[in-house]
Amino acid sequence: MHALLFLLATSVAPLPAHRVRDGDVARWEREARSVTITRDDWGIAHVHGRSDADAVFGMIYAQAEDDFNRVETNYINALGRLAETEGESAVWQDLRMKLFISPDSMQVKYAASPAWLRKLMDAWADGLNYYLHTHPQVKPRVITRFEPWMALTFSEGSIGGDIERVSLGALQAFYGDSAARPAPVEASRTPNEPSGSNGFAIAPANTVNHRALLLINPHTSFFFRAVLQATSDEGLNAYGAVTWGQFFVYQGFNDRLGWMHTSTGADVVDEYAETIVRKGDRLYYRYGGAERPLVTSRISVPYRTPSGMATREFTVYRTLHGPIVRAADGKWISIRLMERPVAALSQSYLRTKVRTLAAYRKLMEYHANSSNNTIYADADGNIAYFHPQFIPRRSDRFDWSRPVDGSDTATDWHGVHGIEDSPHVVDPPNGWIQNTNDWPWSAAGPYSPKAKDFPRYMDDAGESPRGLHAIRVLRGRKDFTPARLRDAAFDSYLTAFAQLIPPLLQAYDSTPASDPVRPQVADQIALLRDWDYRWSANSVPTALAVYWGQELWSRTSADARKAGMSVYDYMATRTTAEQKLRALAAASDRLTADFGSWKTQWGEINRFQRLTGDIVQQFSDAGPSIPVPFTSAQWGSLASFGARTYPGTKKMYGTSGNSFVAVVEFGKDSVRAKAVTAGGEGGDPASPHFDDQAERYSALDLRDVYFYRGQLAGHTEREYHPGG
Repeated sequence: MHALLFLLATSVAPLPAHRVRDGDVARWEREARSVTITRDDWGIAHVHGRSDADAVFGMIYAQAEDDFNRVETNYINALGRLAETEGESAVWQDLRMKLFISPDSMQVKYAASPAWLRKLMDAWADGLNYYLHTHPQVKPRVITRFEPWMALTFSEGSIGGDIERVSLGALQAFYGDSAARPAPVEASRTPNEPSGSNGFAIAPANTVNHRALLLINPHTSFFFRAVLQATSDEGLNAYGAVTWGQFFVYQGFNDRLGWMHTSTGADVVDEYAETIVRKGDRLYYRYGGAERPLVTSRISVPYRTPSGMATREFTVYRTLHGPIVRAADGKWISIRLMERPVAALSQSYLRTKVRTLAAYRKLMEYHANSSNNTIYADADGNIAYFHPQFIPRRSDRFDWSRPVDGSDTATDWHGVHGIEDSPHVVDPPNGWIQNTNDWPWSAAGPYSPKAKDFPRYMDDAGESPRGLHAIRVLRGRKDFTPARLRDAAFDSYLTAFAQLIPPLLQAYDSTPASDPVRPQVADQIALLRDWDYRWSANSVPTALAVYWGQELWSRTSADARKAGMSVYDYMATRTTAEQKLRALAAASDRLTADFGSWKTQWGEINRFQRLTGDIVQQFSDAGPSIPVPFTSAQWGSLASFGARTYPGTKKMYGTSGNSFVAVVEFGKDSVRAKAVTAGGEGGDPASPHFDDQAERYSALDLRDVYFYRGQLAGHTEREYHPGG
């Protein structure tokens, strides 16, 4: 129905050498002389430039030194060029990106950007190109020269952008050959690791030192972000997590304030069911009382094959709402989302330089943050929660969680919501704020925004086990210090099992003594009956509960979805006694088969391992690894460790969760912080900083942050100019 035009084979040519133009090297060397990079004893770069542009040059150069592969890969993805290196399997991912991002469009946007932003983009490209010039042994997979406009293709920093809401399978089913259309994918029967992050802000009234505190705790894929500090003589001074390849601190702090982003549950992406009409050889779509021509265009997606390069040509379709991305129930489905790269990049960078709450709020008028909630704290003692600043204003009579009628003009967007008519809270009397990717209605306890005051589309997330846990560790306390906030962030209580284990015990107690399952699980029940629902590396009940929870989830999650219930509630209240106990017996059998006994300590199973610098990690039970005491956020652990088994392994290895943890205290005249990163800063296994923070990460032992120049004394490994 939507003809996929042909592949065009060409020969594979080796990538050209890094392209250098007249005047490039002299300019790069001049910029490099204005930048100083100081590496501390954790390998973290402290970059200083005379201007902000110089600092950007140094920031991206330092990132390339640490892991050029991750830098380039992020832009290969953003530009829709992954198939050029990974082959035909990546064609659909590239097509998805190219539906929204084109070089021509980005070049026009770059040219129209404000002069200050163009300078930063120019410096960004120069820093990467100078790195390639000074490291000829580094061979890019695809991008042999970075152009300034490319910075606009990856402008917000989230781990999963809005574009990823488009299903690759559905996209292939619509634009692909009918024979290649995939069968519908069944929903997973095993727990999906919750994505997102934790952010806490504590007001001075709730702290021993009467200073505001901020917990920065993104939960992402491990090694997804670098950590660095960037300063300039123009007032830049930011420390924190930087998504590889970007030139702004995404989650961090300056000397006056800090910001933490958590993935939002706000509905900011909409689908429209379009009514398509064919007239002769033309296609139209209905909008209001009219029929408008369907916009068609061609997109080329090159991809690598064993015998040469090939290209797939697609004819793609658009309405006024956006590109067509799938079909359903006889309709073509278009999608509409935020497309404001200049504003997004501006807001992302400028927030790192503001120094007051008023200035931070002013920046939100860019309305270019669609994917993140913000938890904020500052040296003036303010704490705050803000919803995303790009939430389309729509009629609340529609169910925006499903495709709406594209022909109905009442489904149009009417601008975006501002701060005042979005959920937010500033300086609540309870003295604390939290968000763990759950709804905003519990962000500040009884002083939270109220759901009844806002449209339904302000939240699709609901409450979560982590959210309930956050409230538990924050409410009613006035004794916070940085160390106690760290302890709260790593509190070991598992709220999901506090809900699930009591019904399991009741199930055992109500089962007749003659039932053969009772003796199979009697010892396990006795152990769980005495458990305090807290994880630790030497805890046998933690391992048993996790394996039981996974087993019961796999057996009942489909029924929970059919019932329209959360899986937790269904497991606790709808499963039979036999289901609960049989799942416990099966979990025990699995532990015994894999580890010799169901009485296996959690730390023997749950491991951190980093063997190579590959983006897709490889794991081996024969390789060195470290026990990790905390569990998946699935079970309510605030300190999240998303782990599972892999082909050939019996142990579970983590790849996501606590990726960066920082506790920041804001004083009137100074800021101090402690932090830790999963593994280490360097991406090369030969680097001493490849995994030098792994033991600290597992032991909950945060390192000192060297924010001020004087703190680097005695902690400096190397100081140099880029290229030196």
